[in-house]
Amino acid sequence: MSLAVGKGLVDINETDFVDASGALEKWEHWPASTISHHGEACCRIAREWVFSTDYAQLGGGSVLTGPRWVRHRYPWGPSRWPIHWCEAVQQKSLDCGALAALSHEVFRARGVRSFPAQFIQQFTEDATRDWQSRWAEEQTPADWIRDDLIYHEGCAVVTAGQEIKVWDSTAAWWVNSKQFGGYHGVLALRIFDAEAGPETVYRWDTHSIVPNVWQKIERARGDFAQGARASAGEAVEELPPAPHRRQATT
Repeated sequence: MSLAVGKGLVDINETDFVDASGALEKWEHWPASTISHHGEACCRIAREWVFSTDYAQLGGGSVLTGPRWVRHRYPWGPSRWPIHWCEAVQQKSLDCGALAALSHEVFRARGVRSFPAQFIQQFTEDATRDWQSRWAEEQTPADWIRDDLIYHEGCAVVTAGQEIKVWDSTAAWWVNSKQFGGYHGVLALRIFDAEAGPETVYRWDTHSIVPNVWQKIERARGDFAQGARASAGEAVEELPPAPHRRQATT
């Protein structure tokens, strides 16, 4: 199926999707999550606390270090929306949208160009049924689930020129650009860049990413083992590799 970019989609090969058209249609008009601000001292203090904590956690490291402390402090779980800064910092858990929005703001506070990112990922219907039950227990909508597919959020950061990396704020890792499908596979990606021009294209490794539209992430081809080793290296890219031993995965 070929849809014009101007209408919000790019070329999609449906053979690599499970109910691709239904998933893309369901989440086509979903905006990226944002943390609201009361315009009062409560949210100003909470916001500055997040940035101060990140500064301390970073400890002089690279500004492109993933803010894993956000996920460690706030386990993944249902959130009620809208959510304000002063409310978010007091939660015992946060959903993917809140975790992504916090991480996005943290990167921006570091001076990094960051864009909200949305994913469509594949899991299993057993897994999604469990998540639906958990959200139902909290009386929170689970519209982010469709059969074995889920809507997910993270952020994309510019590393140099038009090159980007994609941060999964819930998994607390950099998403591997080599996707092989199956459980936890990224099927489609959309990043939001309000300043993008008609010719703007970002590069995520071998993928050309047009901002503000959903587009398919092509599956990696060739040697699966080589791709798996690349994934392991990317997951721990902030740590120096140890000689003569296999690197650990996240």
